[in-house]
Amino acid sequence: MKLQNNSVKLYLLITFLIAISTLGYFVMFSEITISDWVIIFSLIGAISLLNYHIIYIPPKDNIISMDSAIYLASLYLYGIELTLYALFIISVIFIIYQRKLSWWTHIFNFSIYAIMISISYLLFISFGGIIGTINTENLLPYIISLASYFSVNMLFVTLFFKLHDSKSFNSVFKRISIDKTFLASYFTTMLLSIILGILLNNEGFFGLFLFVCIAMLLSFAFDQHFKLYQKTLEKANKDYLTGLNNHGYFKELLEKEILNARENQTTVNVALIDIDDFKKYNDLYGHIQGDALLTFFGKILEEEANAHNYTVARYGGEEFSVILPNTTSLEAYRCINNLRKKVNDTYFAGVEALPYGCLSFSAGIVEYCNGVYDSTELLKKADQAMYYSKAQGKNFVHIFSEEVENNHQVLTAMDHNLEEAEQQLKIFLSKDVYTYRHSKRVFQYALDFSNQLELSDSEKKNLILGALIHDIGKLEIPRDILNKKGKLEQHEWEMVKKHVTFGKEIISTNKKFDSLLPLVELHHERYDGKGYPHGLKGHNIPKLARILCIIDSFDAMTTERPYQKTKSFCEAISELRRCSGEQFDPEFVEPFIHMIENNYSEKLSKSEAINS
Repeated sequence: MKLQNNSVKLYLLITFLIAISTLGYFVMFSEITISDWVIIFSLIGAISLLNYHIIYIPPKDNIISMDSAIYLASLYLYGIELTLYALFIISVIFIIYQRKLSWWTHIFNFSIYAIMISISYLLFISFGGIIGTINTENLLPYIISLASYFSVNMLFVTLFFKLHDSKSFNSVFKRISIDKTFLASYFTTMLLSIILGILLNNEGFFGLFLFVCIAMLLSFAFDQHFKLYQKTLEKANKDYLTGLNNHGYFKELLEKEILNARENQTTVNVALIDIDDFKKYNDLYGHIQGDALLTFFGKILEEEANAHNYTVARYGGEEFSVILPNTTSLEAYRCINNLRKKVNDTYFAGVEALPYGCLSFSAGIVEYCNGVYDSTELLKKADQAMYYSKAQGKNFVHIFSEEVENNHQVLTAMDHNLEEAEQQLKIFLSKDVYTYRHSKRVFQYALDFSNQLELSDSEKKNLILGALIHDIGKLEIPRDILNKKGKLEQHEWEMVKKHVTFGKEIISTNKKFDSLLPLVELHHERYDGKGYPHGLKGHNIPKLARILCIIDSFDAMTTERPYQKTKSFCEAISELRRCSGEQFDPEFVEPFIHMIENNYSEKLSKSEAINS
């Protein structure tokens, strides 16, 4: 921790000056004999040993450090002068041998110890305490002294955090006020001072020796207990296969991050990640190899998360989750999307058999905002964003928005029919990945655009489903024509044009999809009558087919194809406007462009930067 706050520096200076003044006041005129020095160095030896053998108490790294017990026992039996001498010398020793700690940490520790001891002494004397013996018949001075020692400690520490960082102050104060284990450990330390005082009073240095021995044995026993507790806790919180945090522990951490973001007005993002086509990999190579893939993927995730101080967990099955504190949604997107690219470029045995020929995942990201009730609601939104990524053809990352939520509701309502259409489309995965991905993108554009248009529920459903399977007829087109690089020959182009007729024939076999036939057959008809297969013109073309023509053409222009140059989003928008009233229905061109500008501003900005 670096000191950059001037108010903190001033606070430390004032604290140090008070401590030095106190030390000078009580020690300056004191006479220290040889027997006193024996006592002082005995106390220093005991404090040094006990600082090395700290007692850790589960569950939250609470500790019992016996040095306070020694200082207070020394105060009651030998007075403040010897106690402050011991404190000063041990502080110098710690500065020399604990050089890794910053100098001001040593100075601050010395200062508050000196002030605590001095105030405890003054109150002890004021309430009738007698130095040199432990009087068990009058406990009031000891109670007052111990309470003041605790109170002064808390006051100075919390004031430091308040000046340094109000957020840290809130967390420290909350822990002090709520954590019963912390309070119990602190008061245990205080009571031990009475026990040590009685031992010293009755047995002298042998009592101190017994106390140190018992403390060291307790330290060893508690250390073993703490290690066992940590190991058990780790097993309970870790996923047995990948070694990552498990679902339950992830939810617990997320609730804490949400609470912190809510109280301190900070940001936190959550990402849900799902490995694409993992079931297919399992079916091809078996569950043992599938487990190896999960472990491999988990290590990549963990390395990336550790590099950014994020928390990663196995959410369940082939799903993983990441907590990204103190990030904006855009920063979270960049991180997860860079991870996606890294995963794509990282080989694992057998992934070449997957549709994309590489390891890939789909992810959804959501940022906590005021009004979110709890972690369950946040994860539900992240899941919707991930589903959105899947719907776009997988290997995508999306940030949650209201548009995502609306689309999710629409898709949920038509889930059964959508699943059937998806099964039809998946055949392309083994034949033509380009057509599969094109269809998924057109489907997503249609989903977004349907929310901007005044369509009935039935029309929305038909537009979305029709967009998904509009190119189903290309299953009948030879693979060498679909994947040909360069311009098609005339006879090859005539074959490609037949895909709308082939598609109509395929869809006609399922009566559930009869309402989709116009979109499958007529999405290449032009508004000016120069399209195919029938040369229909204007409003003779069904409305949904006219809309789909715009969407299909836009995606065709903006994605790489074997026989056509790719246009940027800006160039494609210009082309839509140029052909409005000729190829495209002018009624829907501008609304579609408006949707693109609102929903895909990032891609639009990127294309503008390239053009400039």
